[in-house]
Amino acid sequence: MTSGLNKHIANSPTCRQKWQDRLKNFSINVFDLGGGFAAPVEDDIDLEDEEDLHDAAPPAVEDDITEGNQHDEHDFSHSPPHPGPFKANQDHVQPPNRRSVEIEEVTDDPGLVRNATHWVEEYPDEMLAGAPCGTSEEIMPTKFDAIKANQEANGESVWGPFDNEEEWDLARWLIQNVGQNQTDEFLKLPIVCNRAKVSYPNNHSFLKKIDALPTKGPEWHCDLIKVAGDIVAQDGEMSSAELELWQRNPVDCIRELIGNPTFKEMIAYAPEHAFEDRGGKLPKGATIAPVILTSDKTSLSQFRGDKSAWPVYLTIGNIEKATRRCPRMHGAILLGYLPATKLDCFSKGTQSVAGYRLFHECMQRILQPLIKAGKHAYVADHPEQCLITCTKESFCPKCRVHRDNRGELLASLLRDEDHTLTMLEHKRTGCRVAAYTREGLRPVYRPFWADLPYSDIFAAITPDILHQLHKGVFHDHLLKWCTEIAGEKEIDERYRKMSNYPGLHHFAQGISLVSQWTGSEHCEMQRVFMGVLAGAVQPTVIQAARAVLDFIYYAQFHTHTSQSLDALEAALREFHEHKHIFVDLGVRNDFNIPKMHSMQHYVASIKSCGSTDGFNTEFPERLHIDFAKNAYRATNKKDYVAQMTKWLARQEAVDQFVAYLDWRLERRVMGDAEVVDDDVDDVEAGTAHVDVAESQPSAGDTPLSHILAARPPFRALTVDSIAQTFGAVNFFTALSQYLIQTTARIPPPSQPQMSVSHWDRFDAYRHLSIPYPHLRAIHMSKSMDRIRAVPYTPPSGRSAGSPGQFDTVLVQREGNTNVHTRGTPLEGLQVAQVRLIFDLPIHLRTAGQPFHLALVEWFNPFRTRNALLELHTVLRSYAGQAPRTEVIPISQIAGSCHLIPKFGTHVNQTWRWDFILDTCKTFYLNPWIDMYSFYKFRTA
Repeated sequence: MTSGLNKHIANSPTCRQKWQDRLKNFSINVFDLGGGFAAPVEDDIDLEDEEDLHDAAPPAVEDDITEGNQHDEHDFSHSPPHPGPFKANQDHVQPPNRRSVEIEEVTDDPGLVRNATHWVEEYPDEMLAGAPCGTSEEIMPTKFDAIKANQEANGESVWGPFDNEEEWDLARWLIQNVGQNQTDEFLKLPIVCNRAKVSYPNNHSFLKKIDALPTKGPEWHCDLIKVAGDIVAQDGEMSSAELELWQRNPVDCIRELIGNPTFKEMIAYAPEHAFEDRGGKLPKGATIAPVILTSDKTSLSQFRGDKSAWPVYLTIGNIEKATRRCPRMHGAILLGYLPATKLDCFSKGTQSVAGYRLFHECMQRILQPLIKAGKHAYVADHPEQCLITCTKESFCPKCRVHRDNRGELLASLLRDEDHTLTMLEHKRTGCRVAAYTREGLRPVYRPFWADLPYSDIFAAITPDILHQLHKGVFHDHLLKWCTEIAGEKEIDERYRKMSNYPGLHHFAQGISLVSQWTGSEHCEMQRVFMGVLAGAVQPTVIQAARAVLDFIYYAQFHTHTSQSLDALEAALREFHEHKHIFVDLGVRNDFNIPKMHSMQHYVASIKSCGSTDGFNTEFPERLHIDFAKNAYRATNKKDYVAQMTKWLARQEAVDQFVAYLDWRLERRVMGDAEVVDDDVDDVEAGTAHVDVAESQPSAGDTPLSHILAARPPFRALTVDSIAQTFGAVNFFTALSQYLIQTTARIPPPSQPQMSVSHWDRFDAYRHLSIPYPHLRAIHMSKSMDRIRAVPYTPPSGRSAGSPGQFDTVLVQREGNTNVHTRGTPLEGLQVAQVRLIFDLPIHLRTAGQPFHLALVEWFNPFRTRNALLELHTVLRSYAGQAPRTEVIPISQIAGSCHLIPKFGTHVNQTWRWDFILDTCKTFYLNPWIDMYSFYKFRTA
């Protein structure tokens, strides 16, 4: 029926004009999509001769089409002519007028300033970047200053609509943790009514006070977008739909972020050069606010319905990235919710194109206030990157490489906005342009970024560590190829029997049975991947896999130098040099994989936009919890988006009021760097506190770089119980030897006579914590390096018990020379396994000598580095049939390390992961176990 109607409209000028007038109020309709009376133009045109894009002039637009064109309810001056999705009164389309930054000649040299480990060229103070503009009367106060002045002028309490601090604290807890029905029941409890006597006796009055907070964020607005489809309804009319676009003014959001006193010490107002290039100047008093946008569609319901949301987030590059990445610091603002609809009013042939146009229509409306200003970066996964740049998913959204050449290391031309917009315009007017098909464009004739100034959408597309590297290159491709080569059973066995390490995930069932993966599990597999492959695959596969793993680790650096970027490129080149092995072995036919091709753009993106951690899509994934999933749970699941915006507005007002009180009362705000790890000992039902700076260390005490619990959890252990519980059979002999060596260093007149007895009692610790050094290039999720010496726990009741955990460490050895480690970070270090961390009894202590000790079992010095794996190997050191043991001060322990068993070509089926350090003979030192080890041992 639809086909016949289209033919009738196409052949009847009267009906044609009638339908055109009827659809003029729709933002998106069938005629925009190449349907209706206008026959759709095929995307995949096979032209043997390439046409010159600039020589192909678009045909004139028919008068009867443009005369019927009128503005819709949202009149944008930059809208293109019909039949594009945005209507405007234009008869001819000119190439877009690209606005650019004006550059002045630099007349002075502010000089370079040394800042920590990098050089910074500071912006001249006389340029007043970030300074208030105008006279003192014209300067607008900050939001918090205005609230304070208003409260003082009206004689109001600092607690706003609440009577006192206790009432405010209760309200804050209720709004953040309790639903509305439960809040109403709680406030009506007799104990609350009669004793607390708060000023809000029910949920209604409670929400009125929340809404009265003076810290409201930018207002929410709802736009209705009318969409006309190509499916005929039962009444004979074309089906249509009205979609809701919830949005906030991005300029107001930027003003909210840049004017928040919470970020006073975490925001940069003046530009700076991190290198010696001399660029231009900004106008006096100007401050750059780079806008970072991110969007990602997410599911809201798991077990019923198919509810989803499409949030768009905004932050600014002035705020330091550590603050932006911390959700509780509120460095990002929810800008809007795009319509997450299936567009059922369109047929299958036009539904996808309608979805692309709908996205750009919504984004154009949201970002309309940014037309006058802004440089942008856009954080999205690959499908959404292609949606943003109007390219097909089988093409690169950043460059013009042919889809059949994506697997090669080629230098391709980058996409250009003007070039792309011209091609889209030719496509709209029916001109057959070969480049349109060759570059994989989609028929979105007026993208939302067409008039955004000072920005290039293709350059704004940033790397995506989570989806491109962890999930894409590693899990979806490299891991599957290697598993196919080595065999699924063999790979599973190696992951099952992998040696333990603090925080390392143990895949007890292997990896083949895992049905749903997360980004953290991808990272866990990468930490031991090279050890899993060693001996199981061909040498060339090892080289290719090692190159990919190095690339992933280098790409995660938070600060880059020329050397690290060179290493990133070298790793990519090495992979391409050895990738042929996967084709030779029949596991891959080609490498035309979008996510693998994206690796070629990492270095350029890092140089232009900064390190990848500032744009990783893991951040918006985390924001979904607060801005989408939690908000949805607070609704009654009907017309939920409107309820979500109301709930979020109240949550933001509460969070902002907390920030205001911190600013007004000058309360200190704890940052991420000050959050202490849970590196403490569990003592029965309680937890011991870490004794870091209880007193200044005296002579012979342990330095503050090595931290033990304030109260040892194992007390009054005998020599026999230590040997039985901790497996330290040589403890008595090793300690006796240590005391002899210690007293031998004391001059004879005052030399004590000490010897250990079986009657002595010792206090022992579960673990030792060593703070990681602060390195600009990397970020550790934990601040402490934990070294465990925990004995086996037998099963008890419902508890299954736990195996012993005795970690391996690197120990500083004075006087030992090893030609295999000379000139490397391993020089002077030797591997040992910690069997016991204990204190000397008071009667065995000597003034000036350490008494926090560790019993270790030695490994032999490092052997020659394996040229293929680029790993050092070690073996157990034995004295006869028993491990060679020694007592050392814990201050000699440099840090933990991870040893990977040398599995050989096939795993020994008798090995168990919890005893593998005792049963395996040869091990590899693993530099990929964490970012600190990689930085220390792989980048040197």
